[in-house]
Amino acid sequence: MVSTPTRTTAARPAAGGVTSGTKTPSAAPSTTGRPAVTPAARVRAWNRGFWSALEGTGKSRNGSTYYLILGSTLALTAIGIMMVLSASSVEAIAAGESPYSAALKQGGFAAIGVFAMFVLSRVNVVWLRRFAWPLIFLAIALLGLVLLVGRSALGNQNWIDVGPFTFQPSEAAKLALALWMATVLDRKAKLLNEWRHALIPVVLPGAIAVLGLILAGNDLGTAMIVMIIVAAALFFAGVRLYLFGFAGAVLALGATILAVTSPNRMCRILSWTGQTCADGSDLNYQSTNGLYGLASGGWFGVGLGQSRQKYSWIPEAHNDFIFAIIGEELGLVGTLVVLVLFAILGTAIYRVVVAQHDVFHRVLAGTIMVWLLGQASVNMAVVTGLAPVIGVPLPFISYGGSALLMSLCAIGVVLSLARAQMEPGMQPKKMLKFGPAAFANSVRRARAARAAKTAASRSAASTASSRSAARTAARPKTPAGKTPASKNPASKNPATKNPATKNPAKNPAAKNRTKA
Repeated sequence: MVSTPTRTTAARPAAGGVTSGTKTPSAAPSTTGRPAVTPAARVRAWNRGFWSALEGTGKSRNGSTYYLILGSTLALTAIGIMMVLSASSVEAIAAGESPYSAALKQGGFAAIGVFAMFVLSRVNVVWLRRFAWPLIFLAIALLGLVLLVGRSALGNQNWIDVGPFTFQPSEAAKLALALWMATVLDRKAKLLNEWRHALIPVVLPGAIAVLGLILAGNDLGTAMIVMIIVAAALFFAGVRLYLFGFAGAVLALGATILAVTSPNRMCRILSWTGQTCADGSDLNYQSTNGLYGLASGGWFGVGLGQSRQKYSWIPEAHNDFIFAIIGEELGLVGTLVVLVLFAILGTAIYRVVVAQHDVFHRVLAGTIMVWLLGQASVNMAVVTGLAPVIGVPLPFISYGGSALLMSLCAIGVVLSLARAQMEPGMQPKKMLKFGPAAFANSVRRARAARAAKTAASRSAASTASSRSAARTAARPKTPAGKTPASKNPASKNPATKNPATKNPAKNPAAKNRTKA
């Protein structure tokens, strides 16, 4: 009996009396039978495919994140030294100094910072935990020392003279605070659902002590960056989001009180909105001249070293407003190059952050990312007139040895995490061989290892095939139509198969022959 196949019926109508012949508009399938793909899904799929092809998957990661972070950092540092030389030469000559003095100092700090960056990139980040508490206490002590013996400049007291150099403890406090918060939040990871454990001791008294000492030195710009760092650490640790609402309200109230109680800050805000200060001064002239510089630069700039705004139109042009000099001398193309380098740096660090499963690693890398990118965004917003004038340097580019040194050390910590994600055979070992040459050598070694593995497998396969061929050739050839002797039962040794010949004692004929 042959069974007849059953025909699949149409989809049953929903409980509402809709017949099978009626089609609802919402259930109209696509012509291909697949759900429609939204543009957002296409973008996400393209992004995943791009980074998967660039970075690799699993244990075959080629270390592109490591070299993107390293390359963009070194490029920004080199641009910074070049622009410091261009922006500071005129004022240095006017002061009777060498036009290369500021650039040489910046280059010296860059050399020290790059060396420290490579040292930290070879150190296991977990090993840095033991220095978290001593470093935060040292940072607080130095911030307190600034208020006693520190030097004041442009209304801010946040420098300490160390021989011919000046040191800014608030820059070191950023990295020390990030390391300390990552250590504490990692230990309290299971208790962060409660607001008391989320705020104590990270916010109270740790961050409040650092912020209070920085504000005592009248440095509101650095205090804002520290607030961003604290918020980033709590966010990447997984603190409840409602706490950020309360913290934002408190910080907004505090910033308003600090602005209203300071005539200088209030004048800056009024000048930014286009109003006139009470004394008739215009403290927004730096931002105005910065916009003039950006506008006069055009597409390709007036030429490297040919800036006009650096002739005392923008005071301290090599510091906070160096981005305006870049736009004037290198044009829109130069500013876009800087923006792209920061975008590459931020994207690469973000890939390091999302790959971390440990709270300590994730908080530390995420805090450093928000610190550098947030400070760069605030500086560019001030130069372009999107925010009031705040004394915040541009990371890696503005003049300042302390800021450059601490930024490079922070990148070294991120490089250590990125290096740990690489395949062991491709991790850079030697400190003096870095950059594109080290990347090329790593790729070459990986290719050689894969080629050696392929050659070994091929040789093993050829050896096995040759052995099987030798066994086949050793067998006796039999003419057609005949059975080999080994396959013929009659050709076998009859003595072994004849029971009469096995034991002579049981064969009488054999006994008689023996007696005879």
